[in-house]
Amino acid sequence: MKAVSFTTGARTMLMSLTHRQLEGELMDDPALDRKAHQAALNGLRRINAASRTAAALWPRIARIAKARRLSSLSVLDVATGGGDVAIALARRARDAGLRLRIEACDISPTALHFAQGQAVREKVEVSFFPLDVLEDPLLARYDIITSTLFLHHLSDAQIAALLEKLAAQTDHLLVSDLIRNHTGYGLAYVGTRLLSASKIVHVDAMRSVRAALTVAEARRLASQAGLQGVRFERHWPSRFMLSWSRNQGVAPMTHQGALP
Repeated sequence: MKAVSFTTGARTMLMSLTHRQLEGELMDDPALDRKAHQAALNGLRRINAASRTAAALWPRIARIAKARRLSSLSVLDVATGGGDVAIALARRARDAGLRLRIEACDISPTALHFAQGQAVREKVEVSFFPLDVLEDPLLARYDIITSTLFLHHLSDAQIAALLEKLAAQTDHLLVSDLIRNHTGYGLAYVGTRLLSASKIVHVDAMRSVRAALTVAEARRLASQAGLQGVRFERHWPSRFMLSWSRNQGVAPMTHQGALP
C-alpha cells in the first residue's frame, strides 16, 4: 500500500507541473495580517540572498554601462516586493563606483514600508513608490527595467501585455523568474523550509513553481509581446533570465548558460 501511495503521489506531482496552475498566493491577499506579511518578507529576503538573484542581474547591468560608456544609469525594479533586489543592486553599484539611480515600485504598501526600512538599514539610496504596474502607466523612461519573481503571478495574457509595456519604457529589459520543473519544485520545498519559518512562504513557494513558466512558454510570450532578439539563460536555482535590448548590438550577457 505504501508503494502504491508513493507512486500515486509521484504521478500527481508529475501531472501538476505539466501545465501552469494559477492558484493565487497568500502574500497577494491585501487583507493579509501585517505582521505575518512582514515575517514572510523577511523569509523571502533570506531566500533571495541564497538564490543570488541580484548577483545574476549585476554583471548584465555592469556590461550595459560599459557598452554604452555611461557613468550613470536609471534603473526601475518592477514589483519589488521587499526591495531585496533593488537594495542589493544599489549596494553593488556603490561598491563598484557605478552611479545607479534606482527606483522600485510595488502595489503593496506593507511591502514598500518594509523595503524602505531595509534600504535605510543598508544605507543605500533607493526611491520606492506605489504602482499597480498592470493598470497604471509608467510615467518615466529608464535605461534599464528589471523584474524578478513576478511573471508567475500573472496570466499568459497579462505577461505578454506587461513585457510589451515595460519594453516601451526602456532600452534594456531584464526579467528573472522560476522555471516550472521538478528540480525547481524540490528546491522550493527544501529551501523555503531551511530559510524561513513562515508558513506563508512555504505555501506560496510551491504555488509559485506550479504557476511558473517553462522557458519555451516564456519565449512564446516574449514573441507575442513583440520583443525581438530576446535572449534566455538559466541561472541558479532553476530560474531563467530574459534579456532584451532595444539596440540588439548591446548584448546584456552571453555565456555558457545561454539557451537556444
